[in-house]
Amino acid sequence: MKKRYKVICLCGSTKFKKEFMEQQQRLTLAGNVVLSVGVFGHSDCIRLSATEKIMLDDIHKQKIWMSDEIFVINKNGYIGKSTQSEIDYAVSLKKPVIFMEENHERNRSNLFKSL
Repeated sequence: MKKRYKVICLCGSTKFKKEFMEQQQRLTLAGNVVLSVGVFGHSDCIRLSATEKIMLDDIHKQKIWMSDEIFVINKNGYIGKSTQSEIDYAVSLKKPVIFMEENHERNRSNLFKSL
């Protein structure tokens, strides 16, 4: 291994699969290790049990823990309850939080509320 690459965890609603794939490619080509969601429940219309949902949320939080920063897929400013929980967790770990659409006031106010 020639160098240590930054590890970035993608967070956001699984209804934004296209945006996840675009950002994963862009960030990988920029020289980052990218961790993403494993199941696109919303966009792929996959019905998950309550147990599976809890497990997937827990797995994703472990990915956040393993990362150097998170990148939030917040298309049209959308940040749902699960994504906000992931942002709060990253902030509690003092991980940088980067937003795909930074210009939304909701993003800034939620992040500062969490600090």
